[in-house]
Amino acid sequence: MFPRIVSVKPIRDYILEITFSDGAHGEIDFRARIVGRGGVFEPLQNVGYFQTVRVNPVNGTIEWANGVDLDPDVLYREITHTPIEMPELVTN
Repeated sequence: MFPRIVSVKPIRDYILEITFSDGAHGEIDFRARIVGRGGVFEPLQNVGYFQTVRVNPVNGTIEWANGVDLDPDVLYREITHTPIEMPELVTN
């Protein structure tokens, strides 16, 4: 498991600055993940609503009031360029 998110700061439009528990930090542009997706992502297309993002201290990820959250491991990989390694399956 990768470190968890400890802070998030809206920079502009759909860009967030994210800081992790190990000190890793960086900016991610979420436009491609949100614009045009619809469904639960529909409210996030409004930049004002998107910028109400917060850290969920229990899960260590970012979330919005409508229940949308994003996998912190994927965000960590994107910021640090660290691959997510899947454990090997053990077969009998």
